[in-house]
Amino acid sequence: MSNEASSPTVGLLDSGLGLVPFAVAVHHELPHVNLALALDPDFAPYGALTSAQIEQRTLLSARTLVDAGARALVIACNTASVHALSAVREQFEPDIPVIGTVPAVKPAAATGAPFAVWATTATTGSAYQRSLISMYAGDINVYPVACAGLAQAIDSADPETIDIALSAAVTATPREAQSIVLGCTHYGLVADRIEAAFDRPVILFDSPQAVARQLARRLATPLVSEDPAGVVSDPQSPQVPAIPQASTPPTGRLTHVFSSGKPGCLPAAVEAYSVGRELLALQDKTE
Repeated sequence: MSNEASSPTVGLLDSGLGLVPFAVAVHHELPHVNLALALDPDFAPYGALTSAQIEQRTLLSARTLVDAGARALVIACNTASVHALSAVREQFEPDIPVIGTVPAVKPAAATGAPFAVWATTATTGSAYQRSLISMYAGDINVYPVACAGLAQAIDSADPETIDIALSAAVTATPREAQSIVLGCTHYGLVADRIEAAFDRPVILFDSPQAVARQLARRLATPLVSEDPAGVVSDPQSPQVPAIPQASTPPTGRLTHVFSSGKPGCLPAAVEAYSVGRELLALQDKTE
């Protein structure tokens, strides 16, 4: 018997595997909630689409998840958050909280040291990223790096293709940069490979845990303050404590997977990543 009736469902969407670490982070933060996922492989990567197309595809995935019972939405894609977050919120809030993702520029800037922002070409060239850097790192040297092909390589889980894309990104990153902000949700899946690709220590800043904490706050309270860019004001702050969940049993399951709007399954490539295998285990839970 399913636990769907007794456990709320959170929907996460992305063009590809970038939603995987965010889904696992949500499970760790809110272990009682069920997860529904919407991938969009027929239109991936979103960075190759126009802004209008990205908005259309994101709205379709969001509607699919809500129709499947999602009571909150996480847009686990930086590109979709840039181009479609406002439209999704306009359509579904206040009844359905909508959480966007934002590169962890704020905590990287808090170090006071120069850093790079790795992202897709679409995000790197966006006014959104420029405003984020200006807002939080105006007096720090910040190096935007467009990582062509890296998200697609991660979706394929082909080590050689990933390493080629990583090598190009590392070459484009100035040596002055002491940390890397992972500005695409896919990149955290290969964090270990990113660190190994450098000939010097680098600090990586990613956002799944912060987004999961923000989701927990939105589910606990009806409103939170938001920044002018249209993203949650503090989804990346390490100072904000998570809502305690220690007493909540981990009953949440992966109940739905959609592929470009239709019922589907997680792609085989998900097994190449440790968090992917953890997510698959949630799908295999039984009562």
